[in-house]
Amino acid sequence: METISFDDFMKVELRVGRVVSAAVFAEARKPAYVLHVDFGEKLGIKKSSAQITGLYRPEDLVGKLVVAVVNFPRKQVGPLMSECLVTGFHNEHGEVALCVPDQAVPLGTRLL
Repeated sequence: METISFDDFMKVELRVGRVVSAAVFAEARKPAYVLHVDFGEKLGIKKSSAQITGLYRPEDLVGKLVVAVVNFPRKQVGPLMSECLVTGFHNEHGEVALCVPDQAVPLGTRLL
């Protein structure tokens, strides 16, 4: 495993947001949802394509806190311009379990 410096880690803006809408991304090549995530007043709402259909239904995602990278360049994913990367972990079946805070924290709070 390659090691990085703390300064390298600090370049990655991992922030908490709340899913305000989730819908099936019908045009995606692999099953995915389009998420709109609110990161608070400073960062606002950002869109993301998330391949999390194995463990989550859209209606269960609305209101959920998530952790996302918010300083990657925007990326075109089919007809969607993705503005953040929602984070998660693959389970033993290859399904993605979201990375979430276990307590309420203000939207936009940075992971440290």
